[in-house]
Amino acid sequence: MNIFQKIFIFCLFTLSGYIYGQEYNVLIQGLVGGAFFGILSLFVLSFINKLSLGSIVGAILGLVLGILFSYFLLFPLDSILPADSQIFFHFAVGALFGYGGLIIGYQRGRNLSINLLIKLLKGQEIEEDIKILDTSVIIDGRIADIIEVGFMGGIFIIPQFILQELQHIADSPDPIRRSKGRRGLDILHRIQKIPSIKVKIIEEDFPKIREVDSKLVALAKGMNAKIITNDFNLNKVAQLQGVPVLNINELANVLKPVVLPGEILNLFIVKEGKEYNQGVAYLDDGTMVVIENARRYIGRSVEVVVTSVLQTTAGRMIFAKPKEDE
Repeated sequence: MNIFQKIFIFCLFTLSGYIYGQEYNVLIQGLVGGAFFGILSLFVLSFINKLSLGSIVGAILGLVLGILFSYFLLFPLDSILPADSQIFFHFAVGALFGYGGLIIGYQRGRNLSINLLIKLLKGQEIEEDIKILDTSVIIDGRIADIIEVGFMGGIFIIPQFILQELQHIADSPDPIRRSKGRRGLDILHRIQKIPSIKVKIIEEDFPKIREVDSKLVALAKGMNAKIITNDFNLNKVAQLQGVPVLNINELANVLKPVVLPGEILNLFIVKEGKEYNQGVAYLDDGTMVVIENARRYIGRSVEVVVTSVLQTTAGRMIFAKPKEDE
């Protein structure tokens, strides 16, 4: 709502108060009352604009159901309650249950979207456990292995704009990008053939939104779905907007085997480290192990003792030293 709309609403309420005050010979009170209700309406509208449609619908339904429940609860008690206290009890119990229904409906309605409300009105079945695949996770390919072994199921959505982005990458003159795009299309064919899941390609688009990441977030909010991605920035943006994200890289880091200080490992020293006399080896999952005083063991396997483990945002790094140095 822009400033001109706000001025129009305020002036409309003030004018209504002026007309009312002129009619009943309370001009000043009418002007003040109209201005007050104009400001109050602007405040209410600004608050409502921050709420989702689902929250508003849920709050209204909760309020109505709460008041109806209080009415049916007090109906058989009217014959017992004193006549002079019935109004008070009706108001108190109605306010209590109405407020409780309002809060519960507001909280429950947060997950409702326009699409879900339309499906409810049409009597259509509401799909659950929906996941939307991002371009990065399709090209990465590990998502197909995760689905095949049964660790992830449900309904997988591939938007048409993601397919177009993959097609654009596959047609790129750059051979590396072209191979990535073709790999992504092959992964999609592989996912479609997995019998334990359901894959849908949808045409829904957002012409007013240019960035693909923003389109994914808007689609996930509209479908009450999760986004599967490897993109760090998309991960953060989606979480800030309340959209659940499944990050394959985070899953891979969590599933790496636990190595504790004092544990003995048998490693092949691959190369020299950055610091003097260091050697570098790798675990089976690709985790780097920096070994002190191991330069002389380059090209050989040696038993090492883990001294410390460092967890960073990029992954995990292990420090060790040869066992014979103990």
